Amino acid sequence: MDIFNFIKINEDSRVPKYKQIVDGIIHNISSGNLKMDDKIPSINLFSEEYLLSRDTVEKAYNILKERKVILSIRGKGYYIARTKLISKVNILFLINKLSSYKMRIYNSFVNSFIGTSHTDLHIYHCEEELFLNLLDKNMGAYDYYVIMPHFKTDKLKHVSITPNVLKAIKKIPRDRLVVMDNRIPEVNNALIEIYQDFENDIYDALQKGLAKISKYDKLIIAYPESSVYPYPKRILHGFRKFCIEHRIDFEVLEELYDDIILRKGDLFITISESDLVNLVNQIRNQEFILGDDIGVISYNDTPLKQLLGITCISTDFKAMGENAAHMIMNKEKGKIKNPFNFIDRNSI
Repeated sequence: MDIFNFIKINEDSRVPKYKQIVDGIIHNISSGNLKMDDKIPSINLFSEEYLLSRDTVEKAYNILKERKVILSIRGKGYYIARTKLISKVNILFLINKLSSYKMRIYNSFVNSFIGTSHTDLHIYHCEEELFLNLLDKNMGAYDYYVIMPHFKTDKLKHVSITPNVLKAIKKIPRDRLVVMDNRIPEVNNALIEIYQDFENDIYDALQKGLAKISKYDKLIIAYPESSVYPYPKRILHGFRKFCIEHRIDFEVLEELYDDIILRKGDLFITISESDLVNLVNQIRNQEFILGDDIGVISYNDTPLKQLLGITCISTDFKAMGENAAHMIMNKEKGKIKNPFNFIDRNSI
C-alpha cells in the first residue's frame, strides 16, 4: 500500500513506536498524501510490514479513533475520517449564546492563533441537553475544550452548572479543559480559567463611577429574573451591596415596560439590549436629557454602545479571548480574573 512509502519508523528514536505511527499518519494527512476516505492497512498488515507487535499498532489506531482521525468499518477495514483538523491545534469552543460580546471573545481568541489552530464553534443556548450532546459527540476529538458555563433551569433561572454537566466536564482531561467567562468552583481541575467575578466586578465598577452616580436621586437596575438567556444572580448581589453601603436609594425591576414612569434624577442600569433600546427611546420621547435629567449605564460594552456614547460597566471581552489563546500557545496554566471596567461616556 502507498502508505508504506510515506511512514517511516525510526528504531533508534526515543519516541515510542505507537506515537511514531500516530504522528506519521497525521503528518501524511496534513501534507496531502492521505485523503478523506482513503483506506489504511489493517492492524495485522501494518505490524507485519514494520515488524512491530500487534499491540503497538492497535494502541496507535485506538488513539487515532479516539481523536476521530480514522474510523473502522466492520468487515471492511480502517479509513481516514477527517483531514481539516489535523495539522493545527484543534479546539472545541462551546458558548452559551450568540451575542456580539461573546463573539468578540471568540474572534479575539481565534485571531490570536494567526492560523495555527482550527476552532470549531458551537452554541448550546444555555441548554443542558444540547451542551451534553455536543460534548459527548466530540469527546476525545480535540486538543482543547473551551467552555463558557451558563445554563438555565426549567423556570429560566441562571445556574452555573448542573450535576449532569459537572459529571460530563470531569471526563475532560485536565490538560485540555479551558473554562472561560464564568467560574464554577465545583470544577477545580481546569488547565486554564479566565473568568468574571460577577458580584465584585459590578460593585468595583460602580465604585469607580461613584462621583457621577451620586448626583442622581435613585439607582434602578433592570435585572430579568427569568430569561431564555438568564444572567448570573451575583450581578444583582453586587449591585445591592454597592447601594446599601453608600446609602443610595435603589430599585430592582425585572424589565423596563413601554410606559414606565420616568423621573428626573433617575439613573438606570440595563442588562438586556432590548431594555436599553426601550429606555433610550422613552427618554427621548419624553424629552428628558440623557446624561443630565436621566442617566443610563449599560452592562457589557459593544461597539454600538461606544458609537452612541452609552456609559458601560463591562469586562474586557477582547482580553479574555487573547489571554486564553496565549496561555494555550505558551502551554501555560492557571486562573485569571478578567479585567472589568467602568467606561465613562455621555449617558451619565
